Amino acid sequence: MIEDNIRVLRQAARVTTDSNYKVEKTWCVIAGNVDLVDEMAYKAILSNANIKILFREHVILKDGNLDKKFDFIMLYGNAIIIDDFKGATEQCGGAYVQIPRKYLSDESNLMVFVGPDDVIRNVLSTIEKSKSSFTILQKSQTTSFIDVDINNEVRLPNFIKSALKPFYNANEVVLTTLVISVENEADIGKVQSIATSNKIFVIDFKDIVTED
Repeated sequence: MIEDNIRVLRQAARVTTDSNYKVEKTWCVIAGNVDLVDEMAYKAILSNANIKILFREHVILKDGNLDKKFDFIMLYGNAIIIDDFKGATEQCGGAYVQIPRKYLSDESNLMVFVGPDDVIRNVLSTIEKSKSSFTILQKSQTTSFIDVDINNEVRLPNFIKSALKPFYNANEVVLTTLVISVENEADIGKVQSIATSNKIFVIDFKDIVTED
């Protein structure tokens, strides 16, 4: 995009005039509904010289007879451009967390959790009871971005399912994104197991590889 190119050119000018200046890169995770994440993916594609889409997920969680659906995307690239995604996400009401590069050296065993807030609360309580030490570094939440629908296992005519859908979506489910640091490396497997067994999506930074 034109605005991105102008900012990057200014940054390049600083690099050429200041030998100590380095282009800072960072990660972010954006969560919301499919429309929001499609918009952020399109924005990233337009900035593809400066932003990489590491992955995006469309999540369907089964909760009894209900399907809870949401989307999220992970981006990496020029910190100046990434900051724009924060403003755009917050303006649309989505959840946004940013993982600056300094976290890699200052914090231990970084993970990002994405899921319904009530489930994440239970997961954190279970992790704490397991005596695993962790720190919440960032937290972001959004409502009205989890689409709730009756799943296909329920034998009802489609018109009845359609009529009931607004009722389920009126009961807002909070979508939460967390950045946590697990103190002891020996606890990583335990923390991941507790989270994934409760259907929380976990991003372990040991698995994130970026080539500049």
